[in-house]
Amino acid sequence: MAMKIRLARGGSKKRPFYRIVAADSRMPRDGRFIEKLGIYNPLLPKDSEDRVKMDVERIQYWLAQGAQPTDRIARMLEAAGVRDKTERANMKKAQPGKKAQERAAQKAEKAAAAAEAPAEE
Repeated sequence: MAMKIRLARGGSKKRPFYRIVAADSRMPRDGRFIEKLGIYNPLLPKDSEDRVKMDVERIQYWLAQGAQPTDRIARMLEAAGVRDKTERANMKKAQPGKKAQERAAQKAEKAAAAAEAPAEE
């Protein structure tokens, strides 16, 4: 059975509240889970102690059993000091696409040519 440590959404519309749960990866996001491991309330300020509450011992138990945390849970565990920080490979996400880079290069060439033309006169 492939286990995941993930978020299960609760709360009403536009008022999210999440449970941190250990669940079979085949179950739906808000469906059946094995054990509740904590809570996450994104509406609270980031420096609030009540924003993320986790049962660290049980999370470590599930990690030892082979459960894989989702990306968001892995970040929470890194912030709590349970897991080592890992390098993430999305450095190109903020870069513009090929066509936008080509347009920017053409615009820079035109600007350089325009700057040279009055200087030559």
